[in-house]
Amino acid sequence: MALLNFRRKDAPAAGSPETVEAFLKGYSIEVMPRTAEKVEDFREILPAGTRVYIAHIEGTPIEDMVATAKRLHAEGFPVMPHFPARIIKDKATLADWIARYKGEADVKQALLLGGGISTPHGDFDNSMQLIETGLFDGFDRLHVAGHPEGNKDIDPDGSDKNVIAALKWKQAFKERTDAKMAMATQFCFEAKPVIAWVNRLQAEGIDIPVHIGVAGPAKLQTMIKFAIACGVGPSLKVLQKRAMDVTKLLLPYEPNEFVAELAAHKAANPDFGIESVHFFPLGGIKTNATWAIEHGGKSAVPAAQS
Repeated sequence: MALLNFRRKDAPAAGSPETVEAFLKGYSIEVMPRTAEKVEDFREILPAGTRVYIAHIEGTPIEDMVATAKRLHAEGFPVMPHFPARIIKDKATLADWIARYKGEADVKQALLLGGGISTPHGDFDNSMQLIETGLFDGFDRLHVAGHPEGNKDIDPDGSDKNVIAALKWKQAFKERTDAKMAMATQFCFEAKPVIAWVNRLQAEGIDIPVHIGVAGPAKLQTMIKFAIACGVGPSLKVLQKRAMDVTKLLLPYEPNEFVAELAAHKAANPDFGIESVHFFPLGGIKTNATWAIEHGGKSAVPAAQS
């Protein structure tokens, strides 16, 4: 007689709407000053308490960044501006930026990253140098960048030797500080390599929680353009394969399968290192927010992550 496998009623099935909803709980989203301007009131589209990153693209005046942070803070959202090392001239400039963010928008969280340019504008080349200034001491939360598919700017030989070494440095910093840390990653489109990468980090002794980058819904052509520009790796083939199917070519890309597969893995492996989802709203903030709501992403940031 075959044994019957009974599932507790309160345990969501793998890939179920309940599993996805649990995975999306406390998601964050990224905006830029020019995209934020298109949203009349973020309170109408985002759950209360949603962490909002503000991407600092080369050439964006700091005044625009701070004004966006001030506006989002006034609407009740915790704000996490980017600090891209290679576009910051020197320590005095960094101190000025931090003072503005704190003074005008009560910013207490920051994403520190190298930045998407090859030649530094000044003294800084990487996020570790920003940390070493000591200017972020007292921040409640510091996030760093993650690269599930590697980063050829950091490891030109195609390995991940330098990336892993940098993460081990940040792990050591995490262990000697009281700042809450997490790793916000580049977006990608294939779950299995992401799962393998997160497991690899844990095997290397890196337990910085992962906030996995997810590309929000967008036209397929738009998605491919952004993916190439942002240096997305092998998972780009998921989009390219879709583009070859005439029946799907004109349909927007949505991250349903990617999110569902990661959600199922997290549900089956509660200690898995992905803590949260971070959305890149490539097809628009409202479009992304609507998708998240339709898939259960309605909850504010849990107290443990605030």
